Amino acid sequence: MRFPPRITRAGGAAALLCALLAGGTVSAAPATAAASAVGEICYSDLPAQAYDTLELIERGGPFPYAQDGAVFQNREGVLPRQSTGYYHEYTVKTPGSSTRGARRVVTGRQYEEDYYTADHYASFDLVDHDC
Repeated sequence: MRFPPRITRAGGAAALLCALLAGGTVSAAPATAAASAVGEICYSDLPAQAYDTLELIERGGPFPYAQDGAVFQNREGVLPRQSTGYYHEYTVKTPGSSTRGARRVVTGRQYEEDYYTADHYASFDLVDHDC
């Protein structure tokens, strides 16, 4: 099972402090032209199955599909451009579907950098965890 190199809610403050003390920089959001093509969705507006997926990500699994946690390549170029391995994808179950369906959560390395897609990568919404 693969686990993304991501600042988790539990260790986010310590990792952020270490990065700053080491002279690193931390951006609130990736700044690229692609970022303007990404919408936003309130956490409370996500489908119930997305909550389950986000909880599994926080716990580190176990995930229902072998592909969960795989590196997301961003071939469509919708998400902000980052190095390979920056993004990881996870299935959001679709009720009544016999396959993985089209819904995914794609995580980035930044704290609470979670993107939701309901249309298999054609569009993404950055999840606002504060609403």
